[in-house]
Amino acid sequence: MAQYFNEPSRTFNEYLLIPGYSSKECRVENVSLRTPLVKFKKGEEPALSMNIPLVSAVMQAVSDDKMAVALAKEGGISFIFGSQPIESQVEMIKRAKDTKAGFVTSDANIRPDQTLKDLLELKERTGHSTTAVTEDGTADGKLIGLVTSRDYRVSRMSPDTKIEEFMTPFEKLVYAESGVTLSEANDILWDNKLNALPIVDKNQRLTHFVFRKDYDSHKANPNELLDHHKRYIVGAGINTRDYEERIPALVEAGVDVICIDSSEGFSEWQTDTLKFVREKYGDTVKIGAGNVVDGDGFRYLAEAGADFIKIGIGGGSICITREQKGIGRGQASAVQDVAKARNKFFEETGIYIPICSDGGIVYDYHMTLALAMGADFIMLGRYFARFDEAPGQRVNLNGSYVKEYWGEGSARARNWQRYDMGGDKKLSFEEGVDSYVPYAGKLSDNVRQSLQKVKSTMCNCGILTIPELQKNAKMTLVSATSIVEGGAHDVITKETTGSGSNR
Repeated sequence: MAQYFNEPSRTFNEYLLIPGYSSKECRVENVSLRTPLVKFKKGEEPALSMNIPLVSAVMQAVSDDKMAVALAKEGGISFIFGSQPIESQVEMIKRAKDTKAGFVTSDANIRPDQTLKDLLELKERTGHSTTAVTEDGTADGKLIGLVTSRDYRVSRMSPDTKIEEFMTPFEKLVYAESGVTLSEANDILWDNKLNALPIVDKNQRLTHFVFRKDYDSHKANPNELLDHHKRYIVGAGINTRDYEERIPALVEAGVDVICIDSSEGFSEWQTDTLKFVREKYGDTVKIGAGNVVDGDGFRYLAEAGADFIKIGIGGGSICITREQKGIGRGQASAVQDVAKARNKFFEETGIYIPICSDGGIVYDYHMTLALAMGADFIMLGRYFARFDEAPGQRVNLNGSYVKEYWGEGSARARNWQRYDMGGDKKLSFEEGVDSYVPYAGKLSDNVRQSLQKVKSTMCNCGILTIPELQKNAKMTLVSATSIVEGGAHDVITKETTGSGSNR
């Protein structure tokens, strides 16, 4: 006979936190959101932790190298999408790792035969005032010169003026050769009072820039997540098909952690992938697995060797797996069940395996609920897709700016590997949609505001750390009427300024 779960499958929206005693120490500035990323033994420290409990989803519309850098600056990790050729994913990893090392790949480049008009259009697109002039207009072309805002005056020059007529030529540039250390490059910057230092190889081809503004980066981003080489920590998604080729390439590129990206993780495909990693790398390569929605799924992946385990099937804003297949579980119920299994596994083995809630977050307060229910960190897709740093295009839709956002199970992504259960190498039917999300600006502003709410709520509960929240939080189920009561009601509002939704 089939097994039935008689308790309703619940969502985060059906719960509220009960306030607790708040001492004078319960202030936002005293709250720590540091959380483990990978498994560790009782009494030991995890090999990888995060300063904030947020990671970005393994999606084409969310996680590339720009997102990786932006999120690492805030203290979280981005898992660069794996539904792309191995070579291009490797390049994204390298660019993200090189960025914090101070060596930034130029994304503002122009040819010497182009015009001032072209330069101004490029500046408008990129927002950069320093532009490399290369022979072919590429980021790794032969460096011919440099253009900064000091080299031209729009009011006194024709838009048709050639770049080569007003650029600072290579012969007059201060530059450094490949192999220079970051410390040496910074000394050159300061000694010569420069804002930007180009790095070239022996053939005069541009490789990177070092910018003076990056020198004080840590002061502006005290939570930034760095490896032992002072580079940003970066994650990457993989599938269960080409892992034997993809994983070694990602490891060689410097990836810090990988994650199996699958709509359903309770499978032999994931066991094979985890076994490959352990046999080839032991415990040196950190790998997460999932997704699962119950204790049995957690136990299976835990015993298979996963470093963290993701929870959630069908709860994403653009995921239609439940609609198409009739499988899944309300995210709150799934997190609670898996958290119980995680705690039991810890009691039995002395090994703590972090769990990640993936999906179901509509409002900022849902983040706090997910953590209180036992999640160590949260994976977000739609939330991050709204920001400047996400890969999706920003477009004007009916007078409002939006960002493109599409699911990995959509026809646009065609990520058949994520939904692979054997058989034909194609996406048989869609499990995601192609959509838009409201444009929300810079990642840093939004993340800091969201986490300010999380910290404030924790203070209301008399709690200062995530482990304390998991242990001591008090929650109550809410009725449909109390949900209505919790918002503005029985009044005529003057304006809408946002109610905590991150939609």
